[in-house]
Amino acid sequence: MPIVGFNFTKIGCERGEARAEKVNISNNISLKDVKETELSLGNEKQKVIKFIFEFVSKYEPSIGKIMLVGEVLYLEGTPKAQKIIEDWKKTKNLEKDLMTFLLDTVLSKCNVQALILSQEVNLPSPIPLPKIKTDTKK
Repeated sequence: MPIVGFNFTKIGCERGEARAEKVNISNNISLKDVKETELSLGNEKQKVIKFIFEFVSKYEPSIGKIMLVGEVLYLEGTPKAQKIIEDWKKTKNLEKDLMTFLLDTVLSKCNVQALILSQEVNLPSPIPLPKIKTDTKK
């Protein structure tokens, strides 16, 4: 699929003072808006679709929060682009295949950024990391 750009427009991370033995981390991703915009490609301006997203990792009970806002620029032919934008305006939904592709792309970038931010402010990783298990049997 023709993604031609990915940008974070807002990055926020905070850690509170509350400590708990059990920390619940919930990750949420959502599309906030879909717009048509122009992008300069060489000497030409090309119309692209801008998908605006928000990714939030919440640490409960009130231990911290990571928020990432950004945009995905998507190049599509005019008739299909118009249909995507019209469908969004009417229903705030996208075709299942397109939505899955976009959210997978956003999630892969946001998970990496959220992991980096969690380390910077000393929060637990927002995604499960692999762990090595040792066998104590001889």
